Amino acid sequence: MKKFLANAYIWVLLILLYAPVLFIAVFSFTESRVLGNWTGFSLDLYRNLFSGSVGGGPSLLSAVQNTLIIAIVAAALSTLLGTVAAIGIFNLHGRRRQGMQFLNSIPMLNPDVITGVSLFLLFVFLGLSQGYVTVILAHVTFCTPYVVLSVMPRLSQMNPNIYEAALDLGATPFQALRKVLVPLLRPGMISGFILAFTMSLDDFAVTFFTRGTIGLDTLSTYIYTDARKGGLTPELRPLMTLIFLFVFILVLVINLRQYKRSKELVKNEKTV
Repeated sequence: MKKFLANAYIWVLLILLYAPVLFIAVFSFTESRVLGNWTGFSLDLYRNLFSGSVGGGPSLLSAVQNTLIIAIVAAALSTLLGTVAAIGIFNLHGRRRQGMQFLNSIPMLNPDVITGVSLFLLFVFLGLSQGYVTVILAHVTFCTPYVVLSVMPRLSQMNPNIYEAALDLGATPFQALRKVLVPLLRPGMISGFILAFTMSLDDFAVTFFTRGTIGLDTLSTYIYTDARKGGLTPELRPLMTLIFLFVFILVLVINLRQYKRSKELVKNEKTV
């Protein structure tokens, strides 16, 4: 009975998580402007999405382009800064390391609204014109702690003497970082990059307060503005479906690579 209830709980949870996504995916193949009203199979929404004829203009595609550019740049910068910060924190000892880890966790626990308003006031105080630069800086601010959190476990698993051995063999600190530490930390860096990319892609509150009034729209702010007009653009349904498929395939590929790598490690250990 316990096994049955446990399996039932898991299936109910999975249905609650994925049913809305599947519902949107199904109704992305009909041209009805009302979600839930099936008017026959059609690919018109996908054609409109890729042709740019969405809501009478290319604003949705522009929002998607802005979202991807900001997410990629912010994730790349966050990965670089977060990796260096993780190495620095790891080399601290005692209360200093605990203190830095505590400070690193605050931005992740801080509500997005407070972060957005704080950064907005900071940019106004510094006289920075709001737009791409301020949004990217804001996203780097709240994404970097997640990269630190992803890289730290890899540092804990690493043999601390490898870096010192590379220096003893004549490598410069930069060479040891590039040829020794980075290959060992690459899985954590990739995980941190994906997490930062997802966080940036999903953000609304921080973007809303730091984008300014120049008309810069990301996907989240576009959906918010579109919803305030009285309804959502039907082409959002195929777009959400494609984003979900992209994330699903990405996670599947990463898990398959990790599974193959773990099997190879087990096989090598048995051989040894």
